[in-house]
Amino acid sequence: MELIRLTERIWYYPCEEERDRPILGYIKGDNWSMAVDAGHSGDHTAEFYEALKKEGLPMPGMTVLTHWHWDHTFGMHSVEGMCVSNSLTCEYLKEFKERIDSNGINEFLQLDECIRREYAANKLVLIVFPDIVFTDELTLDAGNCPIKLFRCPAPHTDDSTLVWVKDENVLFLGDAAAGVFPTWEKDPELCRELAETIADTNAEICVESHCEPQTASEVIADLYKAAEQNICILV
Repeated sequence: MELIRLTERIWYYPCEEERDRPILGYIKGDNWSMAVDAGHSGDHTAEFYEALKKEGLPMPGMTVLTHWHWDHTFGMHSVEGMCVSNSLTCEYLKEFKERIDSNGINEFLQLDECIRREYAANKLVLIVFPDIVFTDELTLDAGNCPIKLFRCPAPHTDDSTLVWVKDENVLFLGDAAAGVFPTWEKDPELCRELAETIADTNAEICVESHCEPQTASEVIADLYKAAEQNICILV
């Protein structure tokens, strides 16, 4: 799979449906670079890094987690540099690790067929925690490239972090616009809140983790439609 360039400073490694691998984002500053999400497993992370090397791009000095779910975080043990998340994401990872330690790995594998495909042949499942934790928001400058990380209400999880690269007019949403796993139901009020948050950034492009990038107006329209219809939408 090839890395795709989105803007002057932003690339992404495409999602994969078979193993439910999300998009992995890459933001290149003049001084250092940031990855968006750590991958479903160490193998996923390694493939992403190989794609970066092929493009001659430096390894990310920091990786931000958009939320705690395994397909976005369980590759964290393989990342280069530091990892950053909001405090609730860190808490959920610790709780899930305790659950696996207590109940065994099979409980995790039984959650979804995509997980079993990713972790076939007894692949290592290793949960580690972020190096840096923030509460509500954190703004970093990668070198003429300010990046704002902020937690916001969203229908998918209550620990959703959005990644706003203002000068590139790009907003990484993670899975924020999706419904709750595994029913995929969407709370109407949370859909409206997220739509308003996206609109307030004035982003032009939104990157959701399990589909191709869309215009912000398309994502906002979809969220309002879900809120109005109050229906279950599969993502």
